[in-house]
Order: sequence, then structure tokens, then C-alpha cells
Amino acid sequence: MAVACLFLAAPAHAQEQAGPENVKPPEAANGTETSPAAPGNIGAGVDIHKYVIGAEDVLYIRVWREPDFTGPEVVRPDGKITMPLIGELQAGGLTPEQLSKSVAAALSKYINKPDVMISLQSVQSKRYFIDGQVNRAGEYKLVTPTTVLEALSHAGGFRDWANVKKIRILRGATTFRFNYKDVSRGKKMEENIYLENGDHIIVP
Repeated sequence: MAVACLFLAAPAHAQEQAGPENVKPPEAANGTETSPAAPGNIGAGVDIHKYVIGAEDVLYIRVWREPDFTGPEVVRPDGKITMPLIGELQAGGLTPEQLSKSVAAALSKYINKPDVMISLQSVQSKRYFIDGQVNRAGEYKLVTPTTVLEALSHAGGFRDWANVKKIRILRGATTFRFNYKDVSRGKKMEENIYLENGDHIIVP
């Protein structure tokens, strides 16, 4: 009985030893490794091939089996990050995928074939604003591509006296018109534009 118990206990002990640092991320269908979501990642839905990193964004850099190079990094106002051994690297203006390659190239001087995955932990550089006759006016993070109709759905609905036919989107010196009633009925869909950083939606 004692021998049997030892054999039964061994697999459980082995599983306890195989913690997150000893288990390699699974491979995706295309043969490339997928990275687990970063802790507290609110940018999990971001397309790493398209999102452009900006100042104050919080990145999560994961270097396989290299804890000294793994962790969150805040993009400075000058668009750069600082990493051990490497020093400063340009992050602003790049996608997470492009920055991953840049970090891997820099680390290759010190590590044999570094495996780098960069995700967006928090979007801080891109936002839009909704003001006027909505229930939840204020600032919203522009994490993923968002249309005007999608943005308004986040604002908790319109107040009683809202003129939903004459909504405006301010983009610098340019003003776009948006008729909620028409667009919500599938008409004038050209008015349902994608928002850009700094856009201001006003519901009169």
C-alpha cells in the first residue's frame, strides 16, 4: 500500500512543479506561439498587427524563459521604452508585432534566439469624447476600431430632449454629421464613420 501511494503521489507532485514558468505557451494553428494574456490586460482585443503604440500606453513584454526581461513597460512621452541591457528602444509609431521583432533583434546580442511577445496591457494614448444629451458623457478609451454608432451605445442611451438627428463629430477643424435615426435603420451608413484619436461626439 505504501508503494502504491508513492506512485500515485508522484504525478501530482510533478504537476505542481510544472508552474507557468516551466510550461511553454501552446502553438497556434499556423505554428506560431500564442502568448497568454498579460495580467490585468484591458487591451486583449487589440490587433497586434494594426494597433499603433502611442505615448503612455502600457505594454506587457514577455520574453520566454527570461523573467528579467518580462513585465510591464510604460511608453514615455518621447515614444521610447527602456529595457535591461538593451537600453532605449523606439516603441511609439510601431505595432506590438513590429516592436516584438525590434526587441528580439536587440536581445539576440545577449540571448540565443529570444522569443518575444508584446501585448497591450492598457490603452492610454488614444481616446474619444462624448458630450451633450447622453446618460454617460465623458472620455472613452479607443482600444479597437470603433464606429460612431458603437461609441454611442457605450454612452448609456440618450436623454429625453436629445436631438439624435443632428449629432456632430468634431475632428480638429472638420465636422461630420450623424443622424442616429437614419443610421440605426440602415440608412446613410456613410455617416457611421470610424472614430480617430481625439474625436469629440456632441449630442445636442
